[in-house]
Parts: sequence; C-alpha cells; structure tokens
Amino acid sequence: MEQSAVFRSRRNGVTDLSVAAIRAKLDALGPSPTLSDMGISNTLVAEADVLSAAPGREAWRPTLDKTRPAGVLVPLVERDAGLNVLLTRRTDHLHHHAGQISFPGGRKEESDATIEDTALREAHEEIGLDARLVTVLGVLPQYVTLTRFAITPVVGVVKPPFDLKADPFEVADIFEVPLAYLADPTHHERHFREEDGRRRGFYAIPYGERFIWGATAGILVNFAGLLAQHG
Repeated sequence: MEQSAVFRSRRNGVTDLSVAAIRAKLDALGPSPTLSDMGISNTLVAEADVLSAAPGREAWRPTLDKTRPAGVLVPLVERDAGLNVLLTRRTDHLHHHAGQISFPGGRKEESDATIEDTALREAHEEIGLDARLVTVLGVLPQYVTLTRFAITPVVGVVKPPFDLKADPFEVADIFEVPLAYLADPTHHERHFREEDGRRRGFYAIPYGERFIWGATAGILVNFAGLLAQHG
C-alpha cells in the first residue's frame, strides 16, 4: 500500500475503559450523535477523505447524500484482563472492502426495525454471535465511506462464554484486540496515497502482523476520541 506520509496522533490518553464509563459516555451522546456532539470538528469522518484532486476532477467529501444506511457491531468482549474488541477479516473475493479487517455488519434491510437490529442480525449471520448475548450500550456518530455507506457503529458488550462460527463466504478470520491498545492514540496512524488523480487520507492501526485501516480504523479513532473525554 503506497503512502506518501504518516503521522501519529497526539491526543490525551484514555483513563477509564470500564463498561460503566463507556455506557455513561454513550448515554451522554444520545440516540443520533454527531462528531460535533463529541467536540470533534476536525477529524477523519470517512473511509477515504480526498484532500486534493487533479485539474478537472472534483474532490470527494463525506456527505449523507445518496448513501445507503448500514450498521456494524462494535463488540466489546469482557475478559479477565479487560475489554477486547472482536474483529473479523473479510474474505478476498467480496465486492466491497475485500480482505480488510472490519466489524461484523452490513446494510440495513427492510426487515430491520432499527439500526441496532441491523448490527445484531449481521453479527449473527457473519460470525454466529447470538444477539441475546449482546448488551447494547449505545451508538457512535455515523461514518460515511467512499462506497457511499452511512455506517452507524453500535457498541455492545459480550460476556463469555460464547461460540462463534464464521460465514465462510464473508469472513476469513475472527480475532480479538485489547480495547486499551486500540484506544491508545500513539497507535493511531494517518496515511496518504495517490489514487486516480486524487490524494486520499485514511487512518490505520497496526497490530502485530495485522493492519487495521479504512472505515474500521476511522471508527475506532472516533471511539477513542469519545473514551478520552473527561467527565
């Protein structure tokens, strides 16, 4: 993956990663939060924000126009050492975001009464996670992708034990990463690359041999911004 520059964010660290603290901060955001509600006015809010474009080409910016609603579950697994975030790696043949690390989720269907229902249904379909084992804490601000999905991240707590079974068509791997690692701003990188005459920026969070980037990393960076808030 080409990159013309990389920087690491320098925001304050997170002090409290308890379920109670996370619930309180999500409750304070309300049912349909925006980044401005979090006090964030200048951060990445799309999978790839176009910073510049070649002459004659329009620079793409995040917008809710002509987007498709989608929901992803941000599963927080309660382990003895603390909360982990459950993530998947998508199979290489998928049309959208093939091979990328992602949260379980997908587009909203007519049968889904709420976006929370979408996230829970997709998690069950993709990784076999029983919705009855998930306690929803709240939602994060919508995240608009370059593929025109308006993603609502639904944060939920999962208590072990549980059995998972990956859908082999969509999911190549299921794994966990400590929330403390993902919330640490020193692990947040901003990358840039040239593509089709446009300079694009995106966040990434390397973890061992894994490279979390794009929408998933952007959502995690926004989540970390909320967790770092005091009060």
